[in-house]
Amino acid sequence: MAQAAVQSAPSTVSSAIKVSLDRAALLKALSHVQSVVERRGTIPILANVKLEAEGDALQLTATDMDIAVSDRVNAKVATAGAITVPAHMLYDIVRKLPESTVELSKTADATKISIRAGQSNFAVATLAVEDFPLLAEGELPFNFTLKSEDLKALFDKTRFAISMEETRYYLNGIYLHSAKSNGADVLRAVATDGHRLARIEVAQPAGAAGMPGVIVPRKTVTELRKLLDEGAQQVQISLSDAKIKFVCGSAILLSKLIDGNFPDYERVIPQGNDKVMEVDTAALSSAVDRVSVIASEKSRGIKLALESGKLTLSSSSAEHGTASEELDVQYSADAFDTGFNARYLLEMLAQIEGDTAQFVLAESTSPALVRDTADVGALYVIMPMRV
Repeated sequence: MAQAAVQSAPSTVSSAIKVSLDRAALLKALSHVQSVVERRGTIPILANVKLEAEGDALQLTATDMDIAVSDRVNAKVATAGAITVPAHMLYDIVRKLPESTVELSKTADATKISIRAGQSNFAVATLAVEDFPLLAEGELPFNFTLKSEDLKALFDKTRFAISMEETRYYLNGIYLHSAKSNGADVLRAVATDGHRLARIEVAQPAGAAGMPGVIVPRKTVTELRKLLDEGAQQVQISLSDAKIKFVCGSAILLSKLIDGNFPDYERVIPQGNDKVMEVDTAALSSAVDRVSVIASEKSRGIKLALESGKLTLSSSSAEHGTASEELDVQYSADAFDTGFNARYLLEMLAQIEGDTAQFVLAESTSPALVRDTADVGALYVIMPMRV
């Protein structure tokens, strides 16, 4: 029944419904599906969540026509049927109800659903279930299972670099694809906005070989992360070149993919950098955060001056003055200066798990390659700026 929520076939069950279920279980399922609904949508039916009661379960589905999220919760079904209810209103009502059993009921000729719990009683307007659009799944020929922690790593460590520029729509997501790394097959995630790049990889799971490279939209990543936090140990992934489906426990997320060509990111990963600096990750992050207070709001630029064993960070602005801080680092190459956007640098450092970050540099105008000493599958690139 769970997978029926993302098919395009119309419901054959009655619009009458009567069901009772645990309030906490209903709230959890609603939290999974309601956030996909746009609050400022112009199509009334897309503001609703579809509730379908059948057998011993209530199925909830919401969609914005690019993403569909569904979840299934155990329930006592007195009358099987389906209705649609305003998603955010239903969520707010259930969230504020007392801890008890919630009863949902609607007759075939009524225009409202009754929501009862304890002494609370609501009557909420509904829309015809026949008008609720469902995102067709189609053929998804590539199927594999990934550990939840691996999928979190692929998306968490790259999504900060997703472009926010709608004109470059092909950069508005994470590029997920199979690749080779040191002779081994890997599943790789890449995101870039032209100023920084994040590339993360994990061992390629069985079934992923030969999969097309796909661009998973930013909103899909955000909605999926909410599901991954619920504790499922494994995630089933199915995809084609147009859609991708994630199954996390009882929840299912089906999404369209971005129809575009992701750029050849390998070309922007520097190959000839030969100056290596190793620095305490937390110390550098804190120093960048402090020094950037003075930096111009527009550029957020800070200067990095390197010499043997020492890094000096500095910033200045005509309005606020100057700031500088020195850090001990492992560095023995020629002295030189470069500059970076402080926010970009901080967001990148936040992804590094190891105590030490390794910067591989070339010239002041060349991009820097950054590695996480605790994660060999992580690689970052940040473009310099004139400070």
